[in-house]
Amino acid sequence: MADHAVFERHRRRLWGIAYRITSSVSDTEDVLQDAWLRWQALPDDRALEPRAYLTTVVSRICYDRLTSARARRETYVGPWLPEPLVAAREPAPGPEEHAALDESVGFALLTVLERLTPAERTAFVLHDVFEVPFPEVAEAVGRTPDAVRALASRARRRVRDERPRQTVDRAEHRRTVEAFLAAVTAGDLDTLVATLDPDVVWRSDGGGAVGVARVPVLGSEKVARFAGGLVRGLDPAGTRVEVLDVNGAPGIVFADPASARAAVLAFTVHAGRITGIDCVVNPDKLRHLGLLPV
Repeated sequence: MADHAVFERHRRRLWGIAYRITSSVSDTEDVLQDAWLRWQALPDDRALEPRAYLTTVVSRICYDRLTSARARRETYVGPWLPEPLVAAREPAPGPEEHAALDESVGFALLTVLERLTPAERTAFVLHDVFEVPFPEVAEAVGRTPDAVRALASRARRRVRDERPRQTVDRAEHRRTVEAFLAAVTAGDLDTLVATLDPDVVWRSDGGGAVGVARVPVLGSEKVARFAGGLVRGLDPAGTRVEVLDVNGAPGIVFADPASARAAVLAFTVHAGRITGIDCVVNPDKLRHLGLLPV
C-alpha cells in the first residue's frame, strides 16, 4: 500500500489542479477521493516519483470528467459559472494589498477556460499554471508531447485574447467592491451606476433552481437596477452581508436564513470601475460554503 503521508503532502497541489480544470469544488473532492483510492491500492514500489504520478492520475480523472460534463453544461439553464471559493476572512492589511490578484482561480480566467476544449484546458492548466513538462501532460490527456504543446499554445492565445482587462491592485479592487455594496444597500441608484463601467456585464447562475436572469444583463443602468433587486426583500437584521475573498479577489457574500437565499458575487474591476459581475445563487454550488442552515 502506498504511503498516506506522501499523498497528503501533495494534496494541496492536487486540489489546485483539479479545481482549475473542473471549476467545481464537489468534482474536485470526488477526484481527490478517487485518486486516493488508486494511490492506496498501489504497491509501494510502483510510484518512484509520487508528485508526477499523482499529478497524472488527478489530471486524467479531471480530463475524463470534464469531457463527460460538457454535454451537461451545454443544456444547463442559464450561464454556467464556477463553484466559488470563499475565504474565511479578508487578509490583514499589508504588502499583499498591492500584490497582483491570483488570476489562476479568478472567475474571469475560469470563464475563459470554460470555452476551451477539455484537452486544451487540461494542457493549459498543467503546463502554464503548474509548470508540468509536456511529456507528463501528454500522458494525462493521451496525446503526444507535440500535440499537447500545440493544445497549450492555442489555449494560451485564447486566454490572452479573451480574458478581460482587470486591475492588479488589490486595494483598488476592494475599494470599488465596497463602494458598490454601500450603494446597493443604501438604494442609491446614481452612486451605484457610478461604480459600474458603461458596458458592465452581469451573469447569474441559478441553475434553474432560483429565479434569475437566464441571459447576461448588459449596461450600467440595467445592472444597477438588477443589483438593487438582489437585496430587495432581505431581512436587514438577519442577513449576513460581507466583503470576502472570492476566488482570490474581494467579492461579496449574501446569506439570509429567513428567506433561505444566498449569493456569492465575484467582480472584475478595471480603471476603478466594475466591468463584470458573476453572481452564483444556485444552491447546489453554494452548499459547500455552509452559508445557510441545512
